[in-house]
Amino acid sequence: MKKKNQERLKELDKRKEALFDLPVVEEVDEVKKMHLVGQSQNTFREWNQKWTDVSTKSFAELESQIFEVESQNETFRFMKGKSAIESAERTMTEMEEEVEGIRTGLKELRETEERNSLAVQQALDVFEELKKDLKEKKDSFGPALPEIQKQVKNVEIEFTQFVTLNTSGDPIEAREVLDDAEKHTYEVQETMQKVPAIYEDLEKTFPGQIDELEKTYKKMMADNFVLPEDDFEERLDKVKKHVERSLEDLEKIELGTVETANKETAELIDDLYVVLEKEFEAKKYVLTNRKTIGEYITHAARNNHQLMVELDHTSQSYALNNNELGRARGFQTEIEELERRNRNMEPQIDKHELAFSEVQVFYKDAFKVLDDIETKQVEIDDDLHDLRKGEKEASEKIEKYEFRLRNLKRYVEQQRLPGLPGDYLEFFFVATDRVEELSKSLNKIRINMQDINKLVSLCDEDMELLDQKTYDLVDAAALTEQMMQYANRYRHTHPEIKSAIENSLELFNREYRYQDALDEIGTALERVEPGAFKRIEDFYFNNRDLV
Repeated sequence: MKKKNQERLKELDKRKEALFDLPVVEEVDEVKKMHLVGQSQNTFREWNQKWTDVSTKSFAELESQIFEVESQNETFRFMKGKSAIESAERTMTEMEEEVEGIRTGLKELRETEERNSLAVQQALDVFEELKKDLKEKKDSFGPALPEIQKQVKNVEIEFTQFVTLNTSGDPIEAREVLDDAEKHTYEVQETMQKVPAIYEDLEKTFPGQIDELEKTYKKMMADNFVLPEDDFEERLDKVKKHVERSLEDLEKIELGTVETANKETAELIDDLYVVLEKEFEAKKYVLTNRKTIGEYITHAARNNHQLMVELDHTSQSYALNNNELGRARGFQTEIEELERRNRNMEPQIDKHELAFSEVQVFYKDAFKVLDDIETKQVEIDDDLHDLRKGEKEASEKIEKYEFRLRNLKRYVEQQRLPGLPGDYLEFFFVATDRVEELSKSLNKIRINMQDINKLVSLCDEDMELLDQKTYDLVDAAALTEQMMQYANRYRHTHPEIKSAIENSLELFNREYRYQDALDEIGTALERVEPGAFKRIEDFYFNNRDLV
């Protein structure tokens, strides 16, 4: 037991030596030299006091406990010695934890203060740079210079006050003054960064633009320009007053107000440039197009006259269904109005009574109207040509229709049928009458091409349908004959075939219902010999020319 206690005591001594070998004293001195203020100083005092307590009271208690262990061990009171060493180990652990906390706190305090010191130093560096710029670039601040100098001086006073308070031992107030000094430093920095550009606009940019506008305006007036509105000089005076007020506001460092005003001033100046540039460009446009617009009006009037002559001539032979004459008269009215306005404008331009921009607007509108009129004139002229073209095509189609009707009639006659169904004859006559109606319509003194085109479309449909009806009729008749010839082989063996042949002959020879006759014999034959109808039908259509 004695040996074990001695080993634990030896380990405890090692821990004690290791603890007091730590550079806590040096770390405390390092932070002390930083001349902390305010809350940082209070925090340091707390950590310093804790270290003092550990290194004195706790150390003394530990030494006492170690002595107690040694005493108990020497007098062979091993159990009491064990209890004493456990107590000493607890004290040692508490001291180690306390020292670790002290060192961590000192480290955080040191790092925080270093960061704060860096921020203070940065603010001081900025301040020194501001003083340097104020001295070297004072002309760039214009009327704002006195106020900026005043603000810089105030910041300098705040830094001086901070040093005084910090030295005299008033850390709380010193910290507040330092915060103000830093804040005001960066505010002055922002001001000094903005002012030169603002002053540049007010001192050089705007005055230069105003001077250019005045000179350009006077020259344009000397060159007999007319502005659409007579308030140019008033607007220019307004710009000058804007600049004057902004210089006064700049003197008071009212930068927000000045920046807003400068933006408005720039917009006013841009608007004035637009006015002059618009007139200058309008003059070039007017001089370039003055002759052209007159020629275009004359050209449009001549074309419209020719169109109306053509319409008058065409209307004697054709019905005009799209108000062509009314539209042409409307074009004439528009052209005459443009000609009147242009004629009245000519002396006003020569006498410099109109703004070129106003003339430009008229010219552009006139070009647009004339372009539209010409497009519509061409459309009407094309329509007139289409009337003649349509008449010619319709005449050619009549010949084709008549030729087609004759061929169909001859084709049916060649089949030597006993007669023709009434519905077929009726449709044939309808188609013939329609062609005759078309021919009569084309022979009128004044023809209506809308009606003629409708008749042509109907005749086309009639011809297609008549073709189909003719071939259906002939095919049905021929197939009926084929079916009856084939069915004769069953005539004596199948009474139903005999009856079907008799019925088909009745339908074929007396009623001329060839399709019904085909259905009658075909149905009966299919019952007796399935597939026969299809086989005969296929043979017929594959060999129609031979049958």
